[in-house]
Amino acid sequence: MPQGQPSVVPNDGLTTRQRRNRPLVFVHTGVGKGKSTAAFGLALRAWNQGWPVGVFQFVKSAKWKVGEERALKVLGETGEGGTVAWHKMGEGWSWVQRDPASSEEAAREGWEQVKRDLATETYKLLVLDEFAYPLHWGWIDTEDVITALRERPGTQHVVITGRNAPQALVDFADLVTDMSKVKHPMDTGQKGQRGIEW
Repeated sequence: MPQGQPSVVPNDGLTTRQRRNRPLVFVHTGVGKGKSTAAFGLALRAWNQGWPVGVFQFVKSAKWKVGEERALKVLGETGEGGTVAWHKMGEGWSWVQRDPASSEEAAREGWEQVKRDLATETYKLLVLDEFAYPLHWGWIDTEDVITALRERPGTQHVVITGRNAPQALVDFADLVTDMSKVKHPMDTGQKGQRGIEW
């Protein structure tokens, strides 16, 4: 498998192997579709490498049965790759905020759990799905997140998804993708459908 050639080789004193195995922070943001989908693609690769994977959903409803959750849980139970744990923060909610105070508290509790898991190196890959929203809304302090990610031990990779990722997080991250939208069926009144949105 090709490893790719970096366009710049920094003078940081690291060997090529050390630099290659450095833990990464990914941010998938923007108004286009595919931010979570790309993160779950990373989770599949991590599972295949035998890595323990932790998924933390911060916005999508806990009652919503997404296809990626079922697929990754089934794969995690096969014993052929890594383990997969799926965490939904609180009761869950979607684009309509029924109880913002309750949702804010659930997001904060979820972040505290992520910090504990980072400290104990529970997972090799953490997917913080829709985590950019509680940061954007000011529910969770962006600087606290950056500090926890900067100080995380081991070689844990973290991917954060969601629109409006704070600029400080974008600046800190190693890989940032801004998903733009050119067209979407919802623009013409079509609702989401099975197998495409969930």
